Amino acid sequence: MLTLDDALRISLAARRAAAGNGWNVAIAVVDDGGHLITLERMDGTQKGSVRVAEQKARTATLFKRPTKAFEDAVLQGRPVMMTMPEVICLEGGLPLVRDGIHVGAIGVSGVKSSEDGIVAEQGALALGA
Repeated sequence: MLTLDDALRISLAARRAAAGNGWNVAIAVVDDGGHLITLERMDGTQKGSVRVAEQKARTATLFKRPTKAFEDAVLQGRPVMMTMPEVICLEGGLPLVRDGIHVGAIGVSGVKSSEDGIVAEQGALALGA
């Protein structure tokens, strides 16, 4: 189970990583059912990034894989991936795993998708902290 304290720690680590790079992002942390636990929109982040961050987190938890896997599939010639329900094909969503069990996910949006992925990774690493 992913607790509120876990989600806050994950979100804080992600926010620090984003701020350290001068990136303004939205950060969503969801449970294993894709339900929102925490959501942050850093000052200056475009409002549309909120929905994108949430969807990245939901995709990562519902399919138990990074959203980059879907982005890569599209870039490798499989645009049909974009028609799957509950899928966003942009890097920045990562599953959160504790003791081999998927407990939720983090989604980040606001800068280039590769940069969103860097921020999400720093957040995900905080689960083990």
